[in-house]
Amino acid sequence: MKRTHRIKKDLDETPDWLKKKRYPHKKRYLSGPRIFPPALNGKQKLEDIIENVFLAYNSARLREGCRLFVEKMLEPDVTVGMSLAGALIPAGLGKSVIIPMMKAGFIDWVVSTGANLYHDLHFAFNFPLHVGTPLVDDADLRKNDVVRIYDILLGYSDCLMATDEILRSILKQPEFQKEMGTAEFHYLLGKYAAEWEEKTGNKDVSVLACAYRLGIPLFTSSPGDSTLGMNIAEREIVGGKLRINPSIDVNESTAIVLAAKRQGGKSAALLIGGGSPKNFLLQTEPQIQEVLRIKEVGHDYFFQITDARPDTGGLSGATPHEAVSWGKVDPTRLPDAVVCYIDATVGLPIVAHYALAKHKKRKVKSLYFKRQEYVQNLIREYFAHHK
Repeated sequence: MKRTHRIKKDLDETPDWLKKKRYPHKKRYLSGPRIFPPALNGKQKLEDIIENVFLAYNSARLREGCRLFVEKMLEPDVTVGMSLAGALIPAGLGKSVIIPMMKAGFIDWVVSTGANLYHDLHFAFNFPLHVGTPLVDDADLRKNDVVRIYDILLGYSDCLMATDEILRSILKQPEFQKEMGTAEFHYLLGKYAAEWEEKTGNKDVSVLACAYRLGIPLFTSSPGDSTLGMNIAEREIVGGKLRINPSIDVNESTAIVLAAKRQGGKSAALLIGGGSPKNFLLQTEPQIQEVLRIKEVGHDYFFQITDARPDTGGLSGATPHEAVSWGKVDPTRLPDAVVCYIDATVGLPIVAHYALAKHKKRKVKSLYFKRQEYVQNLIREYFAHHK
């Protein structure tokens, strides 16, 4: 017998010591695809690389998140809420990523930091932000009328203060002289952002304008914590009547989630970063169950992109498993919960590209115009449980 044949025969035969052992779960553990990726040649499409090369560690979590988003979260009966933390819109992700996802019907409602939506106005008003470097003398930047967001550079007087001047002129208008929630505030502000887009000839550059056109509710969980809130406060000093009522936001956002469930659908949380926007989106379920005492079980789908560690106790790193204990996530849906630990400026564009390449557009739900109806339904169900 030739040597090669003898070696093959030896390999094919199971050793006696192995035959005697039982491994009842081994086949299940080794049921995943073999790690045997194709060689990159510079010609593959990004979505093919995601599926065939992102096989382990956070690349695998990103692949799982992409597939969860496309295959389950974008089903017609799913209402997708997105939270947005970190300075992503000034980095250009509003124009390149969020607006295309909104127009495709992939995002139904949003909770954002006020800072993101304030910086969105620079794009609406056609004030430029520039690629820069973090390796600069910040004292010299201050002397030279320049502001830095890590490696993004913008003018102090001709961008920030110019934006404030236009914003304050908008906040003087009659429709702003009343109490409202942030969804209504951003909708009214989005109308002016859309007019500025028309004026400058730059269509689809402002998230506020896009949300206004499509009727997508934009909430801010901390309305005083941004230059939008700072300018609202200035208007109050001089007699402006605008008052932001956070309770309106709590009830409207909660009503959106409850309506999704009561209509026989599901609720999905797409969490970009963490912080207050993440919690505000997720707390809709504890508000239903714990505070309003309405029977519910939690969000159905959870996909977070974050660079925060879970072991420090910070909210941004809090896992979906932890969220189950609060009623935020349906415990039976944990297989449909993915956390990818990656910079959002890397992860979110990849998710958006994959979704736009793999999924047809969904019908835009225009939930902004259904807010009052949903809140009334929430109120009726609340009182039905508290007779």
